[in-house]
Amino acid sequence: MKFFKFCLLKAYFEKGYGLTSYIKYMIAIFGLTTQEVASTIIAAFFYGIACFFIGWLWYKYGFVLAEAEVNNQFNLFQREMRSKLKSKHLNSS
Repeated sequence: MKFFKFCLLKAYFEKGYGLTSYIKYMIAIFGLTTQEVASTIIAAFFYGIACFFIGWLWYKYGFVLAEAEVNNQFNLFQREMRSKLKSKHLNSS
């Protein structure tokens, strides 16, 4: 159970990071151009927390399931399987 919770927390962070990954470049450019190390570290810390909460919201409100369904609509294997299952179900009734 500990591993599941850890993997779930990791998934929240990774989803939020994936959705907002361009922000890291803005933080890096800010750090390189201003040479303000403390401000850059603080911005990176809050960005990490924001990634976690954005990912958590993405999972909480079901956007992950919607995302998977959109991917399935364009996946040829899924299309074939759905049509086979649909025809099999119609033939059995």
